[in-house]
Amino acid sequence: MNNKNVLLKRLKICDFVLTETALYLDTHPEDKDALDYYNKHLNMRNETLDEYTRKYGTILRDKPQSEDKWDWVDNPWPWESEWSEK
Repeated sequence: MNNKNVLLKRLKICDFVLTETALYLDTHPEDKDALDYYNKHLNMRNETLDEYTRKYGTILRDKPQSEDKWDWVDNPWPWESEWSEK
């Protein structure tokens, strides 16, 4: 698996963990361990997203790589790229 696919997989895992942990925190807002777990994965996701964007271009339209050009359309759409076939 190449580095691009590794980063995409890590983003998917982090997003899953963040969603599930947020659901838990909705009913257990005082759980410090769960909040720490959420923040750990949020930081991991942000670092992974930054690394992916630096290496391969923007993946989220609200996180453009350039302020001078709308670069969201420069990369393949998710259904056009090789990772969507795996």
